[in-house]
Amino acid sequence: MPSLRRVLAFAALSGAALALAAPAKADRVRNPVAVFAGLDKITGRIISFEVAIDETVQFGALQLTPRVCWTRPPTEAPQTTTFTEVDEVTFNNEYRRIFTGWMYAASPGLHGVEHAIYDVWLTDCKGGTELVVDPKEPEASPPPTAGQRPERPVRPARETSPGGNQRIDVAPPQGVPVQPRAPTQRFFPTNPAGGGRDPTGGN
Repeated sequence: MPSLRRVLAFAALSGAALALAAPAKADRVRNPVAVFAGLDKITGRIISFEVAIDETVQFGALQLTPRVCWTRPPTEAPQTTTFTEVDEVTFNNEYRRIFTGWMYAASPGLHGVEHAIYDVWLTDCKGGTELVVDPKEPEASPPPTAGQRPERPVRPARETSPGGNQRIDVAPPQGVPVQPRAPTQRFFPTNPAGGGRDPTGGN
C-alpha cells in the first residue's frame, strides 16, 4: 500500500502537469448577437429579446447597445459576457448614460442593469463562429548587459486638473447626458398583446 507521502507527491506532480498543459488564457468566440432578458417591475413581465452587436434597441425606458458578446468554445469552461452601454430615456426626453460595462450571464444579479422600473441582464450570445485566440503571457525581457541601462516601463499619462494633481476620469460618470440614438426595435412589456413589441410598429 503506497504511503501518504507518495500519494501527496503524485498529486502535486499531477497538478503541476495539468497547470503547465492548460493555456494561460482561454480562447473566446465572438458572437454577432446578444440575448437579454428584461423585467418590468410594475407588471412583473419578463421579455427575452435579441440585439445585434452595435445595434440599439429600446426596452421600456432603457436603450441597450451591446458592443461585443463573447462565449467560450465547448472544450472550455462556459463563460458568456458582453460589453454593453445602457441609456435611460427620461420623461423630458433626455438621454442619460446609466451603465457602461461588462455583463456576465453566470451572475446576472451582480452585473445586470438595475433601474427603478426595469431590470435588464444578459442571458446568452448567439451565432458565433469566429474563434479569437488570446495571446500568451508575454515573455520576460532579458536582463540588461554590462554597461547597458535597464529600460524603464512607460507609464500612462495622467490628466490633472488645473488646481492640483487629482486624476480626471476618462469615462463619464453614470447618469450623464448623452446624444440620443434611434433604436431599431422597441419592446414594451406593458403591451402583452403584441408580445412586448411597440404597438405602433414604428421606431
